[in-house]
Amino acid sequence: MKNIFYTQNSDYNMSTLAITDPFPGNSTFKPVTKERIQSIDLLRGFVMIIMALDHVRDYFHRDAFFYSPTDLSRTSGFLFFTRFITHYCAPVFVFLAGLSAYLYGQKKSKRELALYLFTRGIWLVFVELFIISLILTFNPGYHMFNLQVIWAIGISMIVLSGLIYLDRHIILLVAIVLITGHNLLDNIHVPGTGGASLIWSILHEEGDFAYGNVHVLVHFPLIPWIGIIALGYYYGSLYDPYYDAQRRKLILFFNGIVAIILFFVLRAFNIYGDAAAWSMQKNIFFSVLSMLNVTKYPPSLLYILITLGPAMVFLSLAEHPLNALTKRIAVFGRVPFFYYILLLFVIHLLAVMGAMFLGYNLSDMILTTRVNRVPGLKGYGFNLATVYFIWIGLILLLYPCCKWFDRYKRSWQSEKQWLTYI
Repeated sequence: MKNIFYTQNSDYNMSTLAITDPFPGNSTFKPVTKERIQSIDLLRGFVMIIMALDHVRDYFHRDAFFYSPTDLSRTSGFLFFTRFITHYCAPVFVFLAGLSAYLYGQKKSKRELALYLFTRGIWLVFVELFIISLILTFNPGYHMFNLQVIWAIGISMIVLSGLIYLDRHIILLVAIVLITGHNLLDNIHVPGTGGASLIWSILHEEGDFAYGNVHVLVHFPLIPWIGIIALGYYYGSLYDPYYDAQRRKLILFFNGIVAIILFFVLRAFNIYGDAAAWSMQKNIFFSVLSMLNVTKYPPSLLYILITLGPAMVFLSLAEHPLNALTKRIAVFGRVPFFYYILLLFVIHLLAVMGAMFLGYNLSDMILTTRVNRVPGLKGYGFNLATVYFIWIGLILLLYPCCKWFDRYKRSWQSEKQWLTYI
């Protein structure tokens, strides 16, 4: 029988897990003591759970095959916010990836950290291109490469492996310039499908390219995402062991509130920061939706402000011991890569079953493009209530798997270095 003890350091909000087993030879786990920052795991856990909702909606919501949930001429308030709440996932996850890179480097030399970031970045790009692409399509012909968040994190880590050699204030300057300045490029377009157009799409403008029977979708242009991971790396210093906890919480709270206020000031007057201006709609409620309807591809300055601002406030308020519920949420935050890959596979597998249940063929879910672009699947899907039911069921289904892998990873990570890549 294993005894698990959690202790909480009130100054730095570090959790220590000690697992003792009177029969170590009969277990795949070993005694381990590992410090983690609970508030970071908790925030990451929340966004991982919310992220699942967007992927479930893509594969199961009937209306996803006809229009965007942010199309104000057709959407409902509930559907709009189903999409809007998932906007927090990618920027928060990339920000925390930068923050975690700083924490990982506390016990490493700059060279060791740079090598880790560089190699893990290459691994993540490989995963996006050859593992996630296969999971999203179930098509071994690789007719579609969808460059999304894992790709963006991978390239951003490769860039960060060089940035870490700069003074931390220079890193902050680079982050601010990329995040606040990239919208100056919104009116620059490179038409066509040639090399120049593809490169520009990779850097700044969402793109859709067809080369023979291969479809390349660029959903996460890199410039702002590199800025976000660099910003996270800079903020990582707030979690140095010697840093005053109260000062850290005050800085995070103040910066988060400033970001939220700046969003509303810039957005209210359509001053700067998003290619799509908001406008008055048929009523006040939809006018508010228009104001919140910011650009994700690439993430505009306003998109980043309204997502990272609340995330910083959350981090400032979450530094306290976890309760029964938040302990479970934090599990997802400790194994995000494992959870993400498993989630995408299970979603697509269930979608195959759902399609066959509704009278479609298995082959209809063997894809060559994004699922909601398949003409033959128009009419497939379920209502939004069913989407939420599937989402909740998936989280409950995957929790035991994530809990097992969390224990395994924390038991063996110091000896099995490959676990740091998963």
